[in-house]
This record gives sequence, C-alpha cells and structure tokens, in this order.
Amino acid sequence: MELGSILHFLQDKTILITGATGFLAKVLLEKILRVQPNVKKLYLLLRAADAKSATHRLHSEIIAKDLFRILKEKVGVHFNSFISKKLTLVPGDISREDLGIEDTILREEIYDQTDVIINLAATTNFDERYDISLGLNTFGVKYVINFAKKCAKLEVLVHVSTAYVCGEGGEEGLILEKPYHLGDSLNGVSGLDINAEDKVVREKLTELRQLGATEKEIKEVMKDLGISRAKLYGWPNTYVFTKAMGEMLVEQLKGNLSVVIIRPTIVTSTLKEPFPGWAEGVRTIDSLAVAYGKGKLTCFLGDLKAIIDAIPADMVVNAILVAMVAHANRPSDDVIYNIGSSVRKPLRYSNLQDYGLRYFTAKPWINKDGRPVKVGKVTVLDNMDSFRRYMFIRYLVVLKGLELANTAFCQYFQGTYLNLNRKIQIVMRLVDLYKPYLFFRAAFDDMNTEKLRMAAREGGVERDLFYFDPEVIDWDDYFLNIHLPGVVKYIFK
Repeated sequence: MELGSILHFLQDKTILITGATGFLAKVLLEKILRVQPNVKKLYLLLRAADAKSATHRLHSEIIAKDLFRILKEKVGVHFNSFISKKLTLVPGDISREDLGIEDTILREEIYDQTDVIINLAATTNFDERYDISLGLNTFGVKYVINFAKKCAKLEVLVHVSTAYVCGEGGEEGLILEKPYHLGDSLNGVSGLDINAEDKVVREKLTELRQLGATEKEIKEVMKDLGISRAKLYGWPNTYVFTKAMGEMLVEQLKGNLSVVIIRPTIVTSTLKEPFPGWAEGVRTIDSLAVAYGKGKLTCFLGDLKAIIDAIPADMVVNAILVAMVAHANRPSDDVIYNIGSSVRKPLRYSNLQDYGLRYFTAKPWINKDGRPVKVGKVTVLDNMDSFRRYMFIRYLVVLKGLELANTAFCQYFQGTYLNLNRKIQIVMRLVDLYKPYLFFRAAFDDMNTEKLRMAAREGGVERDLFYFDPEVIDWDDYFLNIHLPGVVKYIFK
C-alpha cells in the first residue's frame, strides 16, 4: 500500500457526500474546506423537496454550527462566496433510484465530474421503523453503488458503516475486519434474503393500511417488526441489522469499483480539530452523562469491566480521508477498517463512572431553580436478574398498588397509573435495546487500520493533520477537559 500527500489528492477533486447533515459528515466537510480550500467542488446530497429547502437545511443545520467557527475566521469576509463556489446542494433521497435526484442536468453533471463518493447517509436510531431503516441503511447502499457505476471518472467509493454490525460481541476476544456476504447471519439461521425482507415490509404495510391502522399504530408495528427480524438472524436491533445487510450489498454489487468500508465504533466529540470538544446529538455514553449530571441516573445496568469503544470524530474523519487516498483506483482491494480504541487504548465503563463523578462534583449542573445538582455514586446492577428485582421493588409494586387504588376509587388514579406504566415500558424497551452494549466484552481488531497507519507514517501523508492513532489519547484529559465540557456546552438542554 503506497500513500502520498492527502492535501495533494484533495486538490481539484470533486466529491459527493451523502447524508451531509449528519454529525460525521459535518466534521468531514469542515475538515476538507479548512485544510484544502483548493478542492474543486463538494456535492452535498440532502434530503429535501427542492433547492430552496436544501439551502435552508445547509444554512440552519450545517453552516450555522459552531463547528465552522475556525473556517469562518480563516476565510473572513469572503466566507459566503467561498461556500457558494465550493458547495453544490443536491436535493435528493438515498432510498430511491438515482438517489432521488430529480434535476436531470445536475444529475448528469455529477456523473461527469465526481472523483470520490463518501456515503455517510444512514439512520442511526436503534429503534427505527423497519421500512425506514431498510430503505436508508440497506437499499440506500444499493442505490449509491448503482449511482457510482455511472460516474465516469470515479476513483473510489467510501462506505461508512458501523463496527457494531458484529452484533452483541459474544465472548471476550477480537472482532475481525472481515466482510459479510449475502445470506450470512450471526446465529447460524439460514435464509436471510434482503429482497424477501423488503417484501415482508411491503406486505405488512399493505395489511395494516387495509385494516385502517393509524399512522401511530403503523409506526409501532414497523418498529417491532424491525427488532423481531433482526433478532431472528442474531442481530440485537434494527440499526445494526440493516447496516450489516448494507455491507452485504456492497460485497455483492461493487463489481469493478474501488470500494472501502469504514466501521467506526462509538463516535465522540472532537479531540483536536477544528477545536476540542465539538459534539452534536446524544450518543449512548452522552445520554448516560446527561442523565447523571442532571441527577436523574440513580442506577446503572451493566458490567463496569465491559469495554466501551469510543473514538473522537476528527480521528474517524482522518481515517476516512487516508483510506480514500490509499484505495483510489484500486478495484482489486477488498478491505474493511475498524476505527476504534478497544485494542490500543481500552476504555471501560468503570472509567466513565469515575470521570462522571469527578467532573460533575467539580462542576455541578445548575438546575432550572438555580441550584447545583449534587451527584454521587450510582447503584450498579451487573446482571439482568438484579435489574428486574430493582424495577420490581422500586416501580412495579407501586404500579400494582396504583392499579388496585384506581379500581377502588373509580379510575381516579388512571392518569398517574398510565404515566408510570408508560415510563416503565420505555425503560424496559431501552434496556432491551442497549443491553448488548452494556455487557460488551469483545474488542475490535484493527490490524487493517494499523497497516493504514504504518503506510501513512512511511508515505507522504501530513500526519499532523490526518492523525487517527488512538494510542495518543489521554482518556483522563479527554473526558475531564474536552468531552464532558463539550457535552455540557453543546448537548445539555
């Protein structure tokens, strides 16, 4: 593997980025514009009805973010003209043929001009409707590949997946950077057929509409269908199941395309660029931090010794860019990169517990009454039996009492009963969704990624700009001085 200058490769290149309003896509976009202003053009595929709504999304959901502060300072008064020159908005929909691009002139221009496609479009909701998740995460990949094959001068397609296509991780050990093929399952159950999954969805939707189901009922049935289909073949949730099937389609359909699959683990706030601590959206560990800091996390279900594989967003973006250059015009390559920290710089839930206590003790959250929230050690439940006992004693006994009182007092407590019951159901569903990751004991092998790092060290890569080695991370400093302050600033509401 030979690698040259990343900046030189980016110069005069035209790149199509899908899922442009997503967290990683914004970090990627900002990075390219900041380090290589001589990039020729960036096509941004946005889910939008027309150019006007696409422009609104660009300015409200991308350019307005604090993430672009350094770039704005660097470019100065010419920022708006710079953005207009470098960015072309593409209203579309990845879950449709031709990526839903209705403008035929623009579509032909993209076919003719594009050198690189970076596919970041996805729904990352674990509990998404199956029809939506299948359309975006699975069939969206098919449409991206079909589109890529029409791009006359395409050098490489980078498909961003997730390391958690591995499912629950199983026993302690290494999860390898190996591909999935059509029909593969995690539990040995045969018969997984992607087109059949699409048929299952369409038939269920038709049945529900014929029965006159409401949109809310259809939504709940679609959510449950996704979970049940995922578990049938050994995946814990709809998100990772549909992402795994997306990878299967990459393997089946890529043909002579140069394709790279990037599998990040849990993507966290930026380590260094464009500045430390930029974050957006609540991720698994951030939701724990938010709940704990606000005094709402009284117990934790999970193994404190379990690995939590986190990787800063700027490192993931750097890995994407280096892999893009490494595999341009190399269609024979069949490579997957796990981008994570669990092998080279392991982090455990016990570390997160310690960081949370130290940070929010020193800098407590101020509640709406203007008072600091005192935090302490949470009750740790290290198995599901302990959790069920906790829920029974704390909530289910109360719920049963409310049910009896409600009957005796002619439904007087009906609102309270329904509210508590709903909260219990939400908690149990969330636990079911996240349980596999709270007891995750495996680590993600990154041998391919290490080879990429070695090639970057030996080649002409600007390593000060395109760093992605987790060994340089000081987790204490990162969480206490970068990530948790970033979560408080950008995510706490």
